[in-house]
Amino acid sequence: MRRVFNDLKIFVLANLWIVPVVAALVWALFSFVAPPPPMEARLATGGPSGGYHSFGLRLQAELAKEGFTLELVNSQGSVDNLARLRAGEVELALVQSGQELSLNSEQRAELYGLGVLFQEPVWLFARQDVTIARLGELAALRVAIGSPSSGTRSVTDALLGANGIDLQQLPAGWQAVGGARAARELQAGNLDAAFFIGPAENGLVQRLAGDPNLRLLNLGRSAAYQARLPYLNRIDVGEGLVSLERNVPDQSLETVGPLATLVASEAFHPSLTPLILAAAREVLKDGNLLDAAGRFPAPASSNFATLDEAEYFYSKGLPILQRYLPFRIASLADRYIILAIPLLVLLIPLIKVVGPLYRWQIRSRIYRWYKHLREIDRQLYLGKLQDPQKEIDHLIALGLELARIEVPLSYSGELYDLHVHVRYMIKRLEFLRDQPKSGKALAQPELID
Repeated sequence: MRRVFNDLKIFVLANLWIVPVVAALVWALFSFVAPPPPMEARLATGGPSGGYHSFGLRLQAELAKEGFTLELVNSQGSVDNLARLRAGEVELALVQSGQELSLNSEQRAELYGLGVLFQEPVWLFARQDVTIARLGELAALRVAIGSPSSGTRSVTDALLGANGIDLQQLPAGWQAVGGARAARELQAGNLDAAFFIGPAENGLVQRLAGDPNLRLLNLGRSAAYQARLPYLNRIDVGEGLVSLERNVPDQSLETVGPLATLVASEAFHPSLTPLILAAAREVLKDGNLLDAAGRFPAPASSNFATLDEAEYFYSKGLPILQRYLPFRIASLADRYIILAIPLLVLLIPLIKVVGPLYRWQIRSRIYRWYKHLREIDRQLYLGKLQDPQKEIDHLIALGLELARIEVPLSYSGELYDLHVHVRYMIKRLEFLRDQPKSGKALAQPELID
């Protein structure tokens, strides 16, 4: 066992040169491999009472389980979210479908639609005594149409414009407010009606549905709206769906609404896509009052560019390693696999060199002494050796030095051959020393063991 350990030590010491070579290769490859994805991102949502913010909080909690930090950035709404995304203030934003139509093709190409998340119905709440058959009749009432830069205002402008209402000069009773403020004004009696957009279970929608002084109006003519505004979807709201306790609405009605879309900028790291979408799928797995379980997230509109990672997620699910390992570990493993392939390609020929080079190094420890023996032999042949005793002393010292040379057991035969040859040369020199000087080359003694 001691001899085996000694041979192993010799092998390691003889091949220490490979350590800096491998280290240099690893450093070079790491320099070209993409850095690991950041474990944080910023998401533009909306107002604290909106459906976007509610979804953002649930997504934030789900991502925290993987050690990912999602910072929620409040905003004025969908239009503001898109502006923040393009300005580089956030990497992700929740945007209503149709908002991309305000951008040109080059601007849209800089954004990536990761997926649609849920439907956003348009809710028109009004006082109990308000009855209208068409949206055009709202011109005579006090109405909240949504705050500027909000998704609600963008959709209501499109709906009202389709009904021929001049949006350049709003009716006197209309107010550019939305969200919680519009709800307070409506419940206080300062408004006759107000538009809201959000999921049916949104806290603000539920609060209005629970107010006995308010009613939910039927938007109607959804097919006509959808034909003119294709980014809006028809949404059927069954009797009692919003509030079963108060039976809101009191009869089935229809409305329209955009889709909440998760959009990323070029600053977003593409390898985070499956992590974000998997978290969104977990948040949305049970569906809601209007969306069936498992329906969302779904592929985003073709108006946005698409990431390959998102296409892979929707067609095949999570990458293989992420199905069984935490994201951080799976991401590192992916990078090391990518690193290992070129490293192996370079190491295979390097390893093939180790064997021959090792044999050369070991044998060079032995064979380098033969150069001196060869020179003595040449001098003897030419009769030019002047001081045999000097060479004898040198060879005796060489024999003692050879005793300290360590070689693997498999090379011991070559070492002992050298010992024999040194001894043979000493005998030849002793024979020469003891002969009278005649100036002629002398006969050589027989090999003495």
